[in-house]
Amino acid sequence: MAATSTPATRRPLRPGVEWEFERLTISREFSRNIVTKLLVERAEHGGWELDRVRIAADGTRRVILRRKIIRQRLTV
Repeated sequence: MAATSTPATRRPLRPGVEWEFERLTISREFSRNIVTKLLVERAEHGGWELDRVRIAADGTRRVILRRKIIRQRLTV
């Protein structure tokens, strides 16, 4: 598959809430339906949600996915 992925990064958007981000670059050779299926599968099986999609002038799609990091608090 010609979709490339970069390692996920972490950053807080709000106090107490952390998000993990993953960047994908999808080739222009993939149809809209195939890209949709790819992103739906990542959402269903990986817990990712769509944060941003940018389509470059050459037709490649740059997609940023995010998922919430849930931390357990220590209770005493």
